[in-house]
Amino acid sequence: MKYLMMWLLLLPLFSFAQQSAPEYVCPPCGSCDSIIFHQPGVCPHCGMQLIPKVDSLKPTPPTICFFLYDGVEVLDFAGPMEVFSYAGFKVFTVAKTKAPITSQRILKINPDYSIQDAPPADYFAVFGGDDEVAGKDPDIIQWIKQRDASTKGYFSVCTGAFILANAGLLDHLTVTTFHNSIKHLQNMLPNTKVLDNVRYVDNGRIITTAGISAGIDGALHLVARLYGQDAATKIAKHMEYDKYVPEQGLVIKH
Repeated sequence: MKYLMMWLLLLPLFSFAQQSAPEYVCPPCGSCDSIIFHQPGVCPHCGMQLIPKVDSLKPTPPTICFFLYDGVEVLDFAGPMEVFSYAGFKVFTVAKTKAPITSQRILKINPDYSIQDAPPADYFAVFGGDDEVAGKDPDIIQWIKQRDASTKGYFSVCTGAFILANAGLLDHLTVTTFHNSIKHLQNMLPNTKVLDNVRYVDNGRIITTAGISAGIDGALHLVARLYGQDAATKIAKHMEYDKYVPEQGLVIKH
């Protein structure tokens, strides 16, 4: 009887200890971050260092709208898409209509949404290629402008900067674009400082990058800004992207 009473007294403490045992999760990477681990260490699936699970403090994953169009450059959007996916962003694609589009006359893409039914997103991303298809379409430009109030930030790769320029988003800023298009953008935006020989320019709300692989650097920079440099470095390592050098772009201080 004596031992039974001691057990009954200790049982709540034992239950509390079991319930309060620390849990660990993988940092947001989009593939295994929902798996719960009960010891610290390294995720056996992706190799990232596990972090303590704190549900009440875990932020809602950012959403990012990838606007695509006929003739968009494959690597311009595919590289950043890989980065943002590993970082846990909720990525969705939008085109003018839901009809399949063709990237570089090769890759067929079925967009998730059209400009008629696309949901709002924290970030809006545009990419290079045959950018005039979108940049000179008044319906698309008007749609971008209408979403501005609900858009936290913009991200452009290569000549995708021209689409943002046509929407009036780059006036009086410091930006960059594909190296062969620097002069063209300077002529188009006389009140904007267009830089060459820089991988990306971060204006706070708007990040513009140079061409193709520079989009990966800009995406990693945004991840570092949101989640810390260690998260970005681990994603670059996971992608075996050995070109990544932190802080190689220009951050405009306001």
